[in-house]
Amino acid sequence: MQRFMSHRYQAFFEHHDLTDFDAFWSLSLTPVDVPNLERGGHSEVARITLEATGRTPRTFFVKRQTNHIGRSLQRPFGEPTFAREARNIETFQRLGIPALESAYYEERKRSGQWQAILVTPALEGYTDMVERHAQWHATDEATRKATVEACAGLLRQLHERRWRHGSLYAKHVFLRSDDTAPGGFDARFIDLEKSRPLINARREKRRDLAIFARRLTAWRPDEWQRFLSHYLNRPAHSLTVRNLQQALHLAGD
Repeated sequence: MQRFMSHRYQAFFEHHDLTDFDAFWSLSLTPVDVPNLERGGHSEVARITLEATGRTPRTFFVKRQTNHIGRSLQRPFGEPTFAREARNIETFQRLGIPALESAYYEERKRSGQWQAILVTPALEGYTDMVERHAQWHATDEATRKATVEACAGLLRQLHERRWRHGSLYAKHVFLRSDDTAPGGFDARFIDLEKSRPLINARREKRRDLAIFARRLTAWRPDEWQRFLSHYLNRPAHSLTVRNLQQALHLAGD
């Protein structure tokens, strides 16, 4: 994938002389999580807050990897997994599927090492569904209803556009209160590394749904019924909703 720098965030990078691969690569940053050593390489994520003249400071996630390669039929010799994620971010934007943005991407081969950098702006004001779920019992009914419907609407958009997420854990769905959004919440996906077009649509849609549901154990059966009704755009008590609820082992009435 070719080098990319978003004009929207360029001023932040230029203010700190972060204008090329070496500048980003040489940053001394503390990873926010344990580095990923799968695929025989090294991949890590760090957080940095940058200022720019006349701009509100912005926080970015700087993702750097070495020899963390993924292969596909289109790229049998492999490519950095961040290349696929950066490409998927662009595709989601083009298709109108709400997700994180890309601020910078570049890759290079040096001394036999395949290195890649992907920088994404933090979703400021958003919280993931794991954090919201932790407060679920203390959340009022109206907010619970709106949250359930916002998540369902997000997944419906994804699958109606014939794409799957591929790693749709609750921590990869972020919500922010927004009075201008339908239902009062703006919802977005993160972590698009494994996303791709649907092939076996029925099976892959259900897999996304099942993974998403895995950690949301506090949702009541009627909330799952509401979720699937909104996701399928079918009446809550319809046979279609009931059958999918049973197939996903989300206890029904």
